[in-house]
Amino acid sequence: MSDTGSSMFAQRISIEQVEEGHELAPKFDADGMIPVVTTDAESGEVLMHGYMNAEALEKTIQTGEAHYWSRSREVLWHKGATSGLVQKVKEIRIDDDQDAVWLRVDVQGGASCHVGYRSCFYRSVPVGSDGKVDLNYEETEKVFDPVEVYGDAPNPTKL
Repeated sequence: MSDTGSSMFAQRISIEQVEEGHELAPKFDADGMIPVVTTDAESGEVLMHGYMNAEALEKTIQTGEAHYWSRSREVLWHKGATSGLVQKVKEIRIDDDQDAVWLRVDVQGGASCHVGYRSCFYRSVPVGSDGKVDLNYEETEKVFDPVEVYGDAPNPTKL
């Protein structure tokens, strides 16, 4: 059993085991988190970046649906449980030293961003600026209205 308390994950014993072995031995940071990049399984488009704790990673593996740890709300978060925009996992990859996760997903409902856009990366940063930077909107139409889905509650994201 690993230091996460999970029987699903192996203990990290050696570099060879982690980098070349067959055991899943994720390295969670000091806060118990591992970063996750989520992309569309078909197009490869980056949809979001989030974090998982051991429970979220286990539930994602077990259910085939993305679960994250919401750092702003400090709760386990089943993506799409409220909005219906569930992320069906097509593939889970872990990087060479097992400290980052990549999910390839099929998004039910077509959006992953709580602001209503398809991707959380809906703005770009112009390169070459030497003063104040104004962001460019790469997505101009929202897939859904967040107020209709979530109500008038303030955005749970910490500033």
